[in-house]
Amino acid sequence: MGALSMQGKATGSSSEKGRYIILISIHGLIRGEHLELGRDSDTGGQTLYVVELARALARHPDVWRVDLLTRQVIDPKVDDDYAQPLEPLGDKAYIVRLPCGPRRYLRKEVLWPYLDGFTDAALQHVRRIGRLPDFVHSHYADAGFVASRLTALLGVPMVHTGHSLGWPKRERLLEQGVREEQIEQHYNLSQRIEAEEMALENAQLVVASTRQEVEQQYARYDNYQPKRMEVIPPGTDLTRFRPPKQRERWPPIWEELQRFLRHPKKPMILALSRPDERKNILTLVEAYAMHPTLRDLANLVIVAGNRDDISHMERGPKTVLTNLLMCIDRHDLYGHIAYPKHHDDTDVPDLYRLAARLKGVFVNPALTEPFGLTLIEAAASGVPILATHDGGPRDIIRHCRNGYLIDPLKPKRMARRLEQMLIDPEQWGQWSQNGLKGVHKHYSWDSHVEKYLKAVRRTSKGKYRPQHAWGPSSRMPTIDRLIVCALDNVLMGDEEAQQELVSRLEKSGEHIGFGVATGRTLDSAMKLIKASALPMPDVLITSVGSEIHYGHRMVHDQAWLRHIDFRWEPDKLRDAMKQFKGMKLQPKTEQHPYKISYFIDSRKGPSRREVVRHLRKLDLHANVLFSRNMFVDLLPIRASKGTALRHVSVRWNIPPEKILIAGSCGNDADVLSGNTLGVVVGNHSDEIERLRGWPRVYFAEGEHAWGILEGINYYDFLGVIHIPNDEYEEA
Repeated sequence: MGALSMQGKATGSSSEKGRYIILISIHGLIRGEHLELGRDSDTGGQTLYVVELARALARHPDVWRVDLLTRQVIDPKVDDDYAQPLEPLGDKAYIVRLPCGPRRYLRKEVLWPYLDGFTDAALQHVRRIGRLPDFVHSHYADAGFVASRLTALLGVPMVHTGHSLGWPKRERLLEQGVREEQIEQHYNLSQRIEAEEMALENAQLVVASTRQEVEQQYARYDNYQPKRMEVIPPGTDLTRFRPPKQRERWPPIWEELQRFLRHPKKPMILALSRPDERKNILTLVEAYAMHPTLRDLANLVIVAGNRDDISHMERGPKTVLTNLLMCIDRHDLYGHIAYPKHHDDTDVPDLYRLAARLKGVFVNPALTEPFGLTLIEAAASGVPILATHDGGPRDIIRHCRNGYLIDPLKPKRMARRLEQMLIDPEQWGQWSQNGLKGVHKHYSWDSHVEKYLKAVRRTSKGKYRPQHAWGPSSRMPTIDRLIVCALDNVLMGDEEAQQELVSRLEKSGEHIGFGVATGRTLDSAMKLIKASALPMPDVLITSVGSEIHYGHRMVHDQAWLRHIDFRWEPDKLRDAMKQFKGMKLQPKTEQHPYKISYFIDSRKGPSRREVVRHLRKLDLHANVLFSRNMFVDLLPIRASKGTALRHVSVRWNIPPEKILIAGSCGNDADVLSGNTLGVVVGNHSDEIERLRGWPRVYFAEGEHAWGILEGINYYDFLGVIHIPNDEYEEA
């Protein structure tokens, strides 16, 4: 048994042999067959990577089951496949689609408000399986946020892969002249970067694709710890990507390409990517257009996603494709360049084989390329490569010795390199053979999985197997729903309202549970509860989520303490905080082994961001909470009111939709988000205003306990619970 006890019908148990692995990749459109690669900026190489990783892991004899968790999409604009809750990927591997926010398809930049709900749904999935995962592997920043919360609740190790990172993207956009406010409005990069910091802080292992990613891209982050990073390049499906056979039939896509080309059997210069400005396709076309010898020598084939009507596409792809067509027209490249409107995933291997058959070259001219999966696929098909010098292609060329690196912003040099590669058949043949050997040695999925599991075993050996110790005298097993309230300024502050609330709860029946979540220590909270003649809580979350107690005997949840102890160094944290002015430790009565509390003078003291960055640079880790411009609490990174409450939810099998939360200030924010039903009382602080408009957070007009009663009525919480639609309204 792990940090959370599993109940209910299970499809597996801890007695099953082999590892249970959860992969999380939330955005984009993910399915097992006919991947819509290039449909948009969210459905690219990461989609293929996680599906193939799941299958490869499931083939390993040490693995019992692999679940790839992603977002369920029910939308007439996309295929019905993405609405199916479960899709097998072969033996032992499954895509599991979980509800997350609105049912329609959304781009990743607007998913942030719904990620707590995804965490809750993931917890319920683990309960249905009936077994804790051996580890959780997150992919990209949004999944890193979810996995940080999920592994904190489950007490299991976390692995993270960034795929692409926010800091490098921000710097590239600024270099291109995009204004800060535009970057934030469209890409939500500050939230993405903070989620990446959170993932780096919680992950026991970060899997990177290239050494450059570790040494340059991740080095930009406060939580940069290279000792926790491992370079394990992704694999490719060597049964799917292979060289052409002798006298092989021309594939279906060949007929489509011939529509464009005057001399289709010339050598092919092939580029395959999304219509994304970062992919730099236009520079390749300019390089080809400005070099007459190259135009005579070879055809250019640009496969840039799928389209019906460019005018109906999103702004980014529309701009890229419009500029592409204008460039083709300006240089009169008709008959020399093919740019098909449609292709599917079965055409992709055929395109590489066509390039090999016609003695061509594959080009990746991206401004930066975190890895370069298309380069591996081209090499596995026997095609030499020309690739950007920024990012993963450096390692690929070093391992495969099958082409050149180029500066993607120098089109004349790009054109000269292409000419050199196409006019020397002996060198072309050597590069083709080198690429095949290099891919089989360094980039097969089987070799990737062996290195991957070895790194995970080394990282998590002997850790994260806490046991529970529950005591008697708890009503929790009989509770159907739970009301949890903050103490100060919520339950407290209006005696008449408080008495009305208590009376209402007493009349509601035994199935309604009562809980308190507070920043106070246990002793301080109990004194206030007794002095106010409040009923004894069924669950009491104290010290801002660092302790959980149950029933009249206030039985301590020891397992919770064991798994929040992760990377907690209180003495070093107190020493580190001494550098800040305007901060003073609160009295000993408000301190706790897993909570360090300060008073702060908002005029002299640091901002939360300054505290967080200072601690991260010292390799110290804490959940830093500012509230009411007066208080600062440092907790373990796995501790908060929200994670503690979700621990309770899963432990006692109370769905989040049957938990009502009432709060008023900043340290209540994470407990109010997710799939629970939130109430913000009328006398709330300004820092909680950012939740206004969230679908399951009701802002009451009534103050103190009157606001709680108003929220109970709004949700009909003591009757047939009303759950609002999960539509996020911009404040």
